[in-house]
Amino acid sequence: MNFSIEHIGLPARDVAALRDWYIQKLGAECLAPNGDQPPLFIRPPGSVAMFEIYTATGSNTVTEDNGLAGWRHMALRVDSIEAARKELEARGVKFIDPIKPAAGGGRVLFFKDCEGNLLHLVDRPADSKIR
Repeated sequence: MNFSIEHIGLPARDVAALRDWYIQKLGAECLAPNGDQPPLFIRPPGSVAMFEIYTATGSNTVTEDNGLAGWRHMALRVDSIEAARKELEARGVKFIDPIKPAAGGGRVLFFKDCEGNLLHLVDRPADSKIR
């Protein structure tokens, strides 16, 4: 049996604002099977995997704490952190840390979406064991 990640769920305080942030800042595609009504499926450019945005039933203000149990961040693979950072900064994305070494090799650069969810860019060398 084989598995591949189709999508991950992301409950939102404001579905439309979060959708618009991913479209405007990352250039993502929105697949909306019910028109403007949730759930909305967001596909980052160049990705097969998606994430589903739907209405949250509650919220926690500590979404960016990378040490809490549960899903904590979404990593976006890029060819060049510098090029991606430059393009995203031009779109208004603010990065929260400098570029750091990545577990398994390569480099990471963290930022947040408009609801405080943690994301990071990751680039890895061609000989990385993580593909």
